[in-house]
Amino acid sequence: MPKRVLSGVVCSSNNKNTVVVKVERTFKHPIYKKFIKRSKKYHAQDDSDALKVGDKVFIEETKPISKLKTWIVVNQEKKNDT
Repeated sequence: MPKRVLSGVVCSSNNKNTVVVKVERTFKHPIYKKFIKRSKKYHAQDDSDALKVGDKVFIEETKPISKLKTWIVVNQEKKNDT
C-alpha cells in the first residue's frame, strides 16, 4: 500500500525538528453542490530545521515518531520570499 503524500503550508516552526503543516482540501457538498474548503494541521518531522512559516512543503506518511508526529517532510515546493 503506497504512502500518502500531502501538500500544505508551514504554519508553525517553533519546536526543534518539528513543523506544523496546514493542509487544505476542497470537496463538493453532497446536497448544495457548492465547493467547501476544510483544513487540518499535521505535525511533521523536519530534520534540517530550516523551514519557516509560509513555506510550501510536501509531507509523507510514516511510522509514528512521537505522540503527534506520524509525518515527515519530503521536500520543499518553494521558499517563502519574505
